[in-house]
Amino acid sequence: MDAFDLSRRLVAEALGTAILVATVVGSGIMAEALTKDVALALLCNTLPTGAILVVLITILGPISGAHFNPAVTLVFAGRRELPVNEAALYIIAQIAGGIAGTMAAHLMFALPLIEFSLKVRTGGAQWLAEAVAAFGLIATILAGIRFQRTAVPWLVGLYITAAYWFTASTSFANPAVAISRSLTNTFSGIRSVDLPGFILAELCGAIVGMMLMNWLLGRSPARAPVALSKTSR
Repeated sequence: MDAFDLSRRLVAEALGTAILVATVVGSGIMAEALTKDVALALLCNTLPTGAILVVLITILGPISGAHFNPAVTLVFAGRRELPVNEAALYIIAQIAGGIAGTMAAHLMFALPLIEFSLKVRTGGAQWLAEAVAAFGLIATILAGIRFQRTAVPWLVGLYITAAYWFTASTSFANPAVAISRSLTNTFSGIRSVDLPGFILAELCGAIVGMMLMNWLLGRSPARAPVALSKTSR
């Protein structure tokens, strides 16, 4: 695989996060314009988000790793797969890109560049949901890389599509996306005052996910499980 210099990797992270957030916010705005049915609007928000993740991870993954998420970046830094100084720059690029994505979505729908959200998203259930969402995302990424690297774009896209519906918070699972969504007073928004609880929950879930998967995926001298078919190895 080609090695890309840091400047190109940072641009890939910023661009990917920008497009991801523009998709989340833009599809939410479109959904609100097309229907007053909240369940249908959520579906309209979910499908584009899962789809764009498949695209972005496929085309930008070979450049930067396609983190698009400070929690994911911190996990890889914690696993010593990304230097700490580069991880810090990744996170800055992701946050900047996410904010740009919100502004791009607003411009496309003729809204003010920035609108601070008034949507309440707080409480223990919401925080637990975010921890679970981030935990599952990290588990999906690490196990995917270990066992089926080429399927990671689809695994992540499908996981987020599912997590939109089985978590009470609709699965932000991403501090950069949460920050960006606080700047839109539309379907996908979140109040700025609710951000700390969400971000802390996401980071805690990611750390627990990393710790469990590091152990679960670690090599062991124990005997391998019996193959399920003659072709399995």
